[in-house]
Amino acid sequence: MEFGAIQIIGGIIMLICSVLIIVLTIMQEQKQQDMSSALSGQSDNFFGKGDVSSSREQALARLTKLLAIVFFVVTLAVNIIPAIINRVSAS
Repeated sequence: MEFGAIQIIGGIIMLICSVLIIVLTIMQEQKQQDMSSALSGQSDNFFGKGDVSSSREQALARLTKLLAIVFFVVTLAVNIIPAIINRVSAS
């Protein structure tokens, strides 16, 4: 199987995006609180403690969503563009 430049570049971009998505997902805090903190009434938002990290969490969430969109678009482009080029060159 022969790969074109578009497929090689797209594969590299997809690899970078997938690694970054994994790293950003691991960096994000879990949204669920465990049962012991729920029963004892503990909260991260007590006296604004959670507000400092909420902007960081929002930025990480936005960046993760952006990378997922880039990954999806690149995946489609890598599969559709060569098919269009092959169809045009066969005509």
